[in-house]
Amino acid sequence: MIQGLRTVIYPVSDLAAAKAWYNAVLAITPYFDEPFYVGYAVGGFELGLIPDGKPGTAGALAYWGVPDAAAELARLQGLGATVHEELKDVGGGIKVTAVLDPFGNAFGIIENPHFDLKAVR
Repeated sequence: MIQGLRTVIYPVSDLAAAKAWYNAVLAITPYFDEPFYVGYAVGGFELGLIPDGKPGTAGALAYWGVPDAAAELARLQGLGATVHEELKDVGGGIKVTAVLDPFGNAFGIIENPHFDLKAVR
């Protein structure tokens, strides 16, 4: 069951430069800052930066919240989606995956036990 938007991930080629730019744009510093991922809490949602993607106009991927990522992945595959990014645990109990819908669009899902609906503004 899709619960709502949670995270948008932006691929970047220079993580340090991107972090500096987003610090200025968002007027905050990241709550999660590792060489493999930088995460900002923005109005109850997350803006993430990854250093290993290809930036561009089609580069960002939105992740929709689900209570059980494995079960939702299976459901989406049953509806005709194909795996785009394998299901992975990225730490802290957070699991992500992405599929391609039958039309070729990337559709991300995230199981994030830390998401706080009350923090959404």
